[in-house]
Amino acid sequence: MPVSVYNSLTKKKEKLVSQDGKTVRMYSCGVTVYDRSHIGHARSLYLFEVIRRYLKFRGFQVRFIRNITDIDDKIINKARETGKDWKEVVAENIEAYANDLNRLGVPPADVEPRATDNIPEMIAHIRGLIDRGFAYHADGDVYFRVRQFKEYGKLSGQSVDQMQEAVRIEKDEKKDDPLDFALWKKSKEGEPSWDSPWGAGRPGWHIECSVMSLKYCGCETLDIHAGGRDLIFPHHENEIAQAEAFTGKPFARAWIHHGLLTINGQKMAKSLGNFVTIEDAVRKYGADILKLFFLSSHYGSNIDFSDDKMQETKKAYARIDILMKKFERKYGTRDVEKARGGGAGDMGRFREEFISAMDNDFNTPQALSVLFEMVSQCNKLMDSDDESKDFMLAYAMNIMKEMIEIFDLKFIEQNPTEISDSQIESQISARKAFKKAKKYKAADQIRSELEQKGIILEDSKEGGVETTTWRRKI
Repeated sequence: MPVSVYNSLTKKKEKLVSQDGKTVRMYSCGVTVYDRSHIGHARSLYLFEVIRRYLKFRGFQVRFIRNITDIDDKIINKARETGKDWKEVVAENIEAYANDLNRLGVPPADVEPRATDNIPEMIAHIRGLIDRGFAYHADGDVYFRVRQFKEYGKLSGQSVDQMQEAVRIEKDEKKDDPLDFALWKKSKEGEPSWDSPWGAGRPGWHIECSVMSLKYCGCETLDIHAGGRDLIFPHHENEIAQAEAFTGKPFARAWIHHGLLTINGQKMAKSLGNFVTIEDAVRKYGADILKLFFLSSHYGSNIDFSDDKMQETKKAYARIDILMKKFERKYGTRDVEKARGGGAGDMGRFREEFISAMDNDFNTPQALSVLFEMVSQCNKLMDSDDESKDFMLAYAMNIMKEMIEIFDLKFIEQNPTEISDSQIESQISARKAFKKAKKYKAADQIRSELEQKGIILEDSKEGGVETTTWRRKI
């Protein structure tokens, strides 16, 4: 079964085929570095990383570009509000962004270009649009002629007239048409500026993505353009117009848009006091818990964040974590090659079902359900008397590791304690000795003390022999 994606442009699922048969060229709109990144950004950063990982798993090479907008009205306004130089605002927030990626355990894209490093290319692109009759100069500003591009609106599915009625457009006497948008902005006194054929100024937001995506993907047509649903209009609509008017070719073959994130049913906003940064969310819940929460909803759906849902996710995560730790202790070094032939039982079907779910427009909720079904099956098998269970479970462990790698889950201790592994093992040995000597009160005291430090002991019997395993509380 081939990988299929829902294309926001055609409004249907389509088979994903790269233009050269091997490399998927994918671009995602990145952050504007005027403030700290929030959990809505985290969802975008993480989900597109999962898509990149899965495409590689399915045999594609992936060229993934995600930009950084480091010049914009929001950055200039933030500099004014804080009394800082705009470059200082940018530097602080780029550093914070890099730290957030590290906190999430999400690697950077193959290239993360900054807008200010690509202004000569933007100027060249704008000149080309003027030469082709799609743009015009007006007193230091340059605007795109929206009505000149006949396919404008094909992504959002609206006509130009409908857009004009539905969207509040700022009045600008320089424009030939209220819908025309800025490609180049004349700088006001005290604002950052670059020299251009139209005078000192800076690029508009939309032109940045059109230019950088094509430049760094090394093509005139992207395989995938990704971003949030809130960017469809006007940002992505404008990107299409700028790129296709310049190249005469389709800008992107497939558009992937993720849904929006709310907090307890409300739009996230500092004014509402519900602005949750990536740093705060990871500190409170852990990166893996946040990732599992994002996986629980299809990327194209909206998702609502709340503490109750995060606590539910924490319990679900613990089910996988407990089993993986049991696997590591029992089968971590086991040779599972024998299991691949015929001793794996029906564990192989889970892998097939996982792939089937992810092939179907990256259906992570369905893929997660396969993973949790596998956890339940493994727990039952572990407690059974099946003579071949060791091979089946060792094989299952490898399948689960494959799934977990695609989901970029680290299973690093979410809330590490001061007590070391060797200290825990020593306490378990002491507890065992107390129980053997029938000093049950002392044995219970060790269990209680360890639990207070976040260490959970689990006793079980196998072959008539009592064994104790442990895990850190999530």
